[in-house]
Amino acid sequence: MPKHLHLICLIVVCSLWNLPKAVNAQALIPHTVQLDTAKLEKQGLTLAQEAAQLAQFQQIDLALPRARLATQLAPQNDKVWLLLGGLHLQTKEFDAAITALQKAQTLNPKNADILFALGSANFQKENYQASAEHYQTGLKLKPNDQEGLFDLGNAYYKLGRLPDAIAQFNQAISQDKKFWPAINNIGLIKYEQGDVQGAIQQWQESVAIDKQAPEPLLALAVALYTTGDQKQGLAMGEAAIRIDQRYADLEFLKQNLWGTRLLVDTKKFLELPRIQSALYPQEGILIPSR
Repeated sequence: MPKHLHLICLIVVCSLWNLPKAVNAQALIPHTVQLDTAKLEKQGLTLAQEAAQLAQFQQIDLALPRARLATQLAPQNDKVWLLLGGLHLQTKEFDAAITALQKAQTLNPKNADILFALGSANFQKENYQASAEHYQTGLKLKPNDQEGLFDLGNAYYKLGRLPDAIAQFNQAISQDKKFWPAINNIGLIKYEQGDVQGAIQQWQESVAIDKQAPEPLLALAVALYTTGDQKQGLAMGEAAIRIDQRYADLEFLKQNLWGTRLLVDTKKFLELPRIQSALYPQEGILIPSR
């Protein structure tokens, strides 16, 4: 992959010095520029490839204009519209994303990735019913898509269809026994249902798969502390926060589908002096380990 990418610009140049001199009462005959549509489309696909490469390096501000121009040069290519929609998703421009993705779907209604992207856009707009419907349709085309199964489970979770959500998560796990995000989310549901021990088992399994995953580590820490294992809970909580401090933000946890019961217990946990010391070590609050 090249390190430096260039923008292909389409410039139509009229050579005015080749035109005859105008005389009185004589109309200038316009020249028709013949556009090579195949060449334009090829340029559009090159631009789309550049945009995708830039997006891999999170240079979305550079990728977006290329993707927009690519849709003008190759307007009948569904993958170009899918790329544009995906970039708008990354910038949280959900309406623009849906518009681009709907265009892509019109061009290729059998592309499951387009349907999954529409599911994601609607999920982030909190239109969970539409999100679930797009995921369902996409899974009819790609029934074993692990991410699609997982995302449909999340949509069901937000719709309150908890048994259906667990079923989808289990289907995702059946594709990969080490797919800890689905195992983790089953734990989230069990905790809200009052099955704390069942949730702990799910999070222990998730942590065993990936010891550096902060979400199940913090959830497990809160659950252990709440059920009386304060020493292990505090140690795990400190470790989770040191991996990623975003998980000390209740709003961030809510966005990651943490339910009311778990958020209430987590709020209390995060307010503990030892956890506060891990969060703000510069303030010199040192609580000795016990």
